[in-house]
Order: sequence, then C-alpha cells, then structure tokens
Amino acid sequence: MLPPRLHSRRRNPDESIRQTDGDASQARLSAVRKRYLNDPFIALLVPQPHLLPSRPPLINIGTYIRSEAIDELVVSWLQHNAASGSKVQIVSLGAGSDTRFWRLATGLLGGDLSRSIARYLELDFAENTSTKIRAIQVNKELNSVLGEAQISGASLVSDVYAIRDMDLRNSRHVLQDILIKSDEQPLGLLDTSLPTLVLCECVLCYMTQEQSDSLLKWFSDTFDQPAVIIYEMYGLNDSFGRVMKDNLRSRNVTLPGVDAYPTLDDQTRRYTNNGFPSAHALSLKTIRSQYIDPKELNRISRIEMLDELEELELVLHHYFVSWAFKNATDILRPWVLSRKVSTDSD
Repeated sequence: MLPPRLHSRRRNPDESIRQTDGDASQARLSAVRKRYLNDPFIALLVPQPHLLPSRPPLINIGTYIRSEAIDELVVSWLQHNAASGSKVQIVSLGAGSDTRFWRLATGLLGGDLSRSIARYLELDFAENTSTKIRAIQVNKELNSVLGEAQISGASLVSDVYAIRDMDLRNSRHVLQDILIKSDEQPLGLLDTSLPTLVLCECVLCYMTQEQSDSLLKWFSDTFDQPAVIIYEMYGLNDSFGRVMKDNLRSRNVTLPGVDAYPTLDDQTRRYTNNGFPSAHALSLKTIRSQYIDPKELNRISRIEMLDELEELELVLHHYFVSWAFKNATDILRPWVLSRKVSTDSD
C-alpha cells in the first residue's frame, strides 16, 4: 500500500514490474499472520516465508481492505450467476501469487461457489507463472485441489484452473489466437458465450493508456457477458503521488498508465469509452469508512495499535476499486459491497 522500498541498482523494467508481486504477496502474508485475513495458501507461494518480517499496521490494514473489497465483488458476481444456473469464467490478469482460486475452491469465500466456475485462468509474465507452477508442484495443499494437470513450459492446464504465460501489453491478437475456443482452436481455454469476469489488480497502470484500453476493449468486444474489476492507484499528481512515483523510479519501475485516468470519474469513463455501459469506482478510503462492517472495523482495530490514522487515510485515498459489466445491468443491485454504491467523490 505504501511507496515501495528503495533500490539503487538499475534493473530491466520488466524485471522490476514482475518483482512488485513480491511486495504484494509479502504484504498479504503479513496481514494473514496478524489475522486480518484468513488465507492458508499465501505462505505456500512466498519464498522462505519464515524469514520475512511483519509489515507495519498501515500496510496490513490497506491489504485487508483491498482483499475484502475485491472478494466481496467477486463473490457477489458468482452468486448472481450461480442463481441463474450459468457456468462462468474468471480471468486474472497479472495474477502473480494470488490465491483466490484456492480460497474459492476450498470454500473459504463461501459455500460451493466454485462449482459454477468452468475456467479460472491466470495470465502473467513467464517468470511469474513458472515460479507459481513450481510452488504448485511441490505443495500438496495446492496441487491436490487441481486434480490432474498438464504442464508445458511456463503454462499449466487442469480441468478448471489454468496458468498461461503472456505479455499483456501485446494482447489482442495473442489472446484471440491462443485463448479463445474456435473450430481452428478447439483446445482454447475460454468460451466467449460464458459470463466472464476479468480481474486487474495493479496491472493496467504499468501499461500505456493505448495498451490498457485495447485490452479492455478486446474483452468487451469478444465476450457476450464480460465484467471487469480493477484495483490500482490513482490521483498521483499531488505530493504523496510524486513521492510514490519517485520511489518507484528508483526501482526502475514507471507507471505509464496512471496519469491518463487521474480521478474516479475518469476511471468510470475508462470503461464507458471501451464498450462497458455501466461502471462504478470507490476509493479504499471510502470503502473503509462506509462499506466495511463496523464490527469488522472494530475487530481489526484491536489487532495492532495504529497511530498514523491521517497517513492511513491519505494512502487509502490514492487507491481505488472499480467495476463494470456489459449486457448484465440487472446484477447491479447485489454488487454493492453491502451498501448503496455511488461514484466516490472524496
């Protein structure tokens, strides 16, 4: 949640972007160990987890809010489609060490929701997918959930779950040629007729506006019932944002896409400009203050002492969750994070 640690050594930009997954996974591991979150799988995907120190309370709380908000939206979408009897697909872009598939498959996110999933597909750089596949191979807690799986290079395919290595910046023709089932491609991983949810957690900000817009437009044009959830930072044109970008540049990481959509209204227009007629966005600050159950806020407040409340709100104000859907406007009502949704204006 905070500007990442500094490194003086210059690195290949793609290597530096890949390594941001380590920051996110270690933050999640810390939040799990402190019992903000319940996730028995993250420690299996983090190298040498026993050697990693806990993160500060501010990072733990931010990680908790991010996870709860996205999980709530994913579960609501799954519940809506399960009620209609429809099989669905989830596509996680830049998934890295994300554990959501295992948490769904084992019922940690509620009931038998995983039964409606026809395909859960993760796409990422080959280096990241290879690392995850190795962890899956050596951990029974992970591979036993998948059943029989075929592994080829940096890709894995089982009956439901699949990982595919891909550079998402060059996505439209690659996605179409490799992933979509057709007469010419009967083994494609995705069926365009199924409701399909696309998860983008801190991915699009590393692309140019043209690249990320092209990606969203492809999903909008290709699938009959696409939905998208985006989580990333925004509004980095103030002093906090400048510090964040300077720290990232010191790690050879740039954010070519972040300034194209500086406000939450811009974030909703990002969808409507690319084929999604309905979209919403909320900052993590607003989610914390208005959409998290007060009992939960009380619980997490007792875990650790937090002295920097103003700093927490400043950080949360610069991250958001947005979502959009196409040809399924009737799912707006249940998809509300437990309260009425409106575009955040804080």
